[in-house]
Amino acid sequence: MTQTTLEFMAQNQARFLEELKTLIRIPSISTQPAHAADVQQAADWLVDRLVEIGMTEVEQIRHPAGRHPLVYGRWSAAGSDRPTVLIYGHYDVQPAEMADGWKTDPFTPHIIDGKLYARGSTDSKINVMSQLKALETLFHANQGRLPLNVTVVFEGEEESGSETFEAFAAAHGERLRADVAVISDGSIIRPEQPSLVCGLRGIISFEIHVQGPIDDLHSGHYGGSVHNPVQALAEILAALHDAEGRVTVPGFYDEVRQFSPERRAAWAGIDPIFDAAWHQVAAAPQPWGEPGYSLHERTGIRPTLEINGFYGGYTAEGVKTVLPARAVAKISCRLVPDQIPRQVMARVKAHLEAIAPPTVRLEVIEMDMGAAAVYLDEQAPAMRLAAEAYETIWNQPVLLEMAGGSVPITNALLPLVGQVVIMGFTHRGGRAHGPNEHIVIENYFRGISTAALFIEKLASQAAAGKAAHS
Repeated sequence: MTQTTLEFMAQNQARFLEELKTLIRIPSISTQPAHAADVQQAADWLVDRLVEIGMTEVEQIRHPAGRHPLVYGRWSAAGSDRPTVLIYGHYDVQPAEMADGWKTDPFTPHIIDGKLYARGSTDSKINVMSQLKALETLFHANQGRLPLNVTVVFEGEEESGSETFEAFAAAHGERLRADVAVISDGSIIRPEQPSLVCGLRGIISFEIHVQGPIDDLHSGHYGGSVHNPVQALAEILAALHDAEGRVTVPGFYDEVRQFSPERRAAWAGIDPIFDAAWHQVAAAPQPWGEPGYSLHERTGIRPTLEINGFYGGYTAEGVKTVLPARAVAKISCRLVPDQIPRQVMARVKAHLEAIAPPTVRLEVIEMDMGAAAVYLDEQAPAMRLAAEAYETIWNQPVLLEMAGGSVPITNALLPLVGQVVIMGFTHRGGRAHGPNEHIVIENYFRGISTAALFIEKLASQAAAGKAAHS
């Protein structure tokens, strides 16, 4: 990184932070229609910033299938002989209220002990702004140019379905084609420890509806003669795991990829850090799950079936001696490499129908077929360059990890790009989606530097390859 680049970053740190805070103040909650205007305001703000720094072909893309705009920008003046990098991020956020347990107003950034607390700070406005400010820095360092071609896509529906992005990718994939795609989402393992994701679990979600009597009944008049739907559903759910945490659905593990001892040993370096973070963030009495796997592996290379919610009957204050007519459970399954979402869904549904007692009626409603798992080659050239960039800026060796979360747009991008790298700059303990979400401010500046250095390394590699073949 040149002295000019370093000086520009140092001179503009205060402004970069204020601009991050400005974007965070916009409550761009994509899941709530009442905040549609706020999502639009965030999109407008990002369009203005992209134009301001020098990006061309900047526009907002809308699609009938979606609700919120996709912010698109492209700079292609490096020439057709130079590689193209696609940078993806999302500017929408989850809902947040003081009643959730926030100590400060969720949409008023507060800085406490070097941390910035606000909704969207860690998921994922730190990543959006790190990439945006990296591009601004590179434009400045190269006299209004970039060392390669860049396409930027910031979406406003990541937290609510990505309808516009998926429709755009399907209809206009040529506008997303790139040699390397940077998905700037997710996090590193600890603030001071960079990590690179080489795998993401897939996901499916569904609801189980159990119906008993036609209406709620008097528990004294009918209790003991009607199978209570809440009880029946509890019995069904309890049968979905064995005593050691394995999913009991026949065939559930049939296609699960078995990684070699050597591959698993390469991930082992992250185990102590992962375990410490688990105890700090989860803080459950003790770990649970499949024997024979570390906590990192249980959340990265093993599939799950999770009960996300369960309701039925009377739940308000006081007593109402009712025998409820129905009960509902919300379920999601995290999938791993080689599992096929629709195949897993079919097996789960068949098993539920098989174990449902004849005393109730069961219906399985598919909510979202989600996405398949992704496994990225950590030896790919772009991954190695990303690791070098992190290591240079953080001054720490990069750890490789299999992440438990899902980034469904990765599957949409894979057919359109040569390589994918997932680069996040917040940390795992930043409480994404929860109260008191926060970032370590220093990691915002590290993120800007890392993103810029990665692009410089890609450009240098391309130039070296061109020279070798000339």
